[in-house]
Amino acid sequence: MLAVASAVPALALSGWLVAGLPLLLLGWFSPLPATLLGGGLAVAFCWYGLRRMPETVESSAWSAAGVFLVAVASAIFNGIFHGEQLIIRRDPATYAQYAIWVAKHGSLPIPTGDFGGPDRALRFASMGMYGWDGGIVPQFMPGPPIIHSIGYWLGGVPGLVLVPPVLGGLAVLVFGGTVARLVGARWAPVAALVFAVSLPILYTSRTTFSEIPSMILIFGGMSLLLDARFRLRAGALGAGFLGPATPAEAAGAVGVTGAARGARLMAGLAGLAFGLALLVRIDGLRDVLPVLAYAGLLVAMARVFRTADPGHTRVPEGKLGLPLLAGLLAGGGLGFAACYLLARPYLGYLSGSLKPLLAICAAVLVLTLVAVALAPWIVRRTRALAGGRIARRLPDLAAGLVVLVVVGLAVRPWVQTVQRVPTTPEDQLTAAFISKTQQVNHLPIDPNRLYYENSLYWVIWYVGVPVVVLATLAAAVLTRRMARGREFGWLLPLAIIAWTTVTTLWRPGITPDHPWASRRLAPIVIPGMILLAVWGLRWIRRRVRLRGYGTRLIVAGGAILLVVPAAITSIGTAFTPVDRGEAAAVAGLCRAIPSNASVLIVERATGDRFTQVVRGQCGVPTAWVAYPQGSDVPLHSDIERLIDKVRGTGRLPVLLAAEPGQLWPYGMPERVFALRSRQDERSLVDPPNGTWSLTVDVWMTIPA
Repeated sequence: MLAVASAVPALALSGWLVAGLPLLLLGWFSPLPATLLGGGLAVAFCWYGLRRMPETVESSAWSAAGVFLVAVASAIFNGIFHGEQLIIRRDPATYAQYAIWVAKHGSLPIPTGDFGGPDRALRFASMGMYGWDGGIVPQFMPGPPIIHSIGYWLGGVPGLVLVPPVLGGLAVLVFGGTVARLVGARWAPVAALVFAVSLPILYTSRTTFSEIPSMILIFGGMSLLLDARFRLRAGALGAGFLGPATPAEAAGAVGVTGAARGARLMAGLAGLAFGLALLVRIDGLRDVLPVLAYAGLLVAMARVFRTADPGHTRVPEGKLGLPLLAGLLAGGGLGFAACYLLARPYLGYLSGSLKPLLAICAAVLVLTLVAVALAPWIVRRTRALAGGRIARRLPDLAAGLVVLVVVGLAVRPWVQTVQRVPTTPEDQLTAAFISKTQQVNHLPIDPNRLYYENSLYWVIWYVGVPVVVLATLAAAVLTRRMARGREFGWLLPLAIIAWTTVTTLWRPGITPDHPWASRRLAPIVIPGMILLAVWGLRWIRRRVRLRGYGTRLIVAGGAILLVVPAAITSIGTAFTPVDRGEAAAVAGLCRAIPSNASVLIVERATGDRFTQVVRGQCGVPTAWVAYPQGSDVPLHSDIERLIDKVRGTGRLPVLLAAEPGQLWPYGMPERVFALRSRQDERSLVDPPNGTWSLTVDVWMTIPA
């Protein structure tokens, strides 16, 4: 039950995404076709991927119940304290508005609307929204909005804002299943609890981020691949399957062939889940890069075994290589198609970091192809060198390298100060934001600082020193064992965790205020550290037990050391929802705007925050009016000209601004949006422990 339930979320999301993207590209993304095609594929993936699965997890009822309880409690808790980020100030609101648009209209790009023809002062793009191909496209990948649309169809905006807590609960379940497979089911409830209470997971499970769906796909993919390996071995060794065996299976007629067929299908679905991480967030390309190399390794193993083991007496794990690679390429292909067709301006914005990543991917692909082609020769050379002094020392050197990397990240703040000189308008905005945040935090003003040298300490804030120490110990021991040819099942999980953790901590690539920056740690770093830490605790328990000592105190004390630091950091913000009231305030704003209106926003901040909100949720054409450099409001002549042009279309001109004084020249202002709420803290050098007040007003007038 635990094995099947923890694999279902990744399979179901994969089916939904595989159907959702083509429907969106065709302009048919609406409830009926999406339910029929997406729901059908989700059910098919779950049925064919999980039917007659071997007993991959030896779990007691208490262990399984513990994981389920933590997952349900997480979903309920975050549902109670969920956020309502709808006005576009940061990424979650962009994702929410993206989801609202595609749920209501089922197509992209977003039309600009008729304002009486082109005008030099009209602007349709806004924060999180790019002008492209005569329309507007949102900034990010379409995967999360395709998922979040389900909530909007079921319950409007209230349903939309409850999707993230549900996904957060599913993420806890998926993570618990991965721990059960790699460490043991008895350790899964503790790991799930640490994961659920850590602040980055709480933070990204309460509003429309992309990190939690990405985590479900990647850790779900790990579990599916582990199950494929187990299925292959179960067929070869005659292990039992769930449910009664068929007569053919009981007689051994199916044997390895039937098991291999199911294992290859599951490996293909695992690769698909990995590849679809790119459809959810662009960083997924980096996160799943080790899967490409691992698939190549499996293909190379198959070639070597065919040469060295013609009788097929060994379990042929290499059979999983091609299905894994095919699934990865299929899922990644959908992600690249979405990048090119729906997010091209976003790619241009990220070109500075994306091009080096693509070059690394190309290099890994070339090296993988070369390694596969030369696999038999490489194996012969490796065996020839196996008895050498360096080869004998390799396991110890590999383990030492793991520790050295972590120590290097720990001492990094004393030897490096990461800075970036602004060269683009976006860099300049970031520098101005950091400068203001430093002023509020009473820090020395240095707008070029990025604080990335503190990234390992971010992890320590959120999960504690014991998790980092135990994870380092586990990574070193596992690396040493793999260098000796053992623990092959850990190879891909450890490769993904290590690669993503090191690259993320070296260059987080995000504005460094917290809890905002903690989202970078949510998909891989935090769950990866906790997974390794639990394995490290199990390793210590076994070592103590072999020496003849009792282990109950070790386990209980270790569990406390894992849970308490994460809970202490989270408690400062866990019971305070942010951005509450935005849904009701936006609904009131939409009621105040006449249905035949064309809205002109005549103030900078209001234009950034509300252009797509009014266009998408209120359903009326919206644009903001360009303003001169050094000012937040447009020229009076531009506004008057655009008012006349809107009237010429037969629609009613409506003006919006942040203050009544900005509207007095055009008519009597009326306040139509008044939000008094809480927002995230912006902490640069300490873990967040509270929230800040949030005040937003919008005034409206209808010119006489």
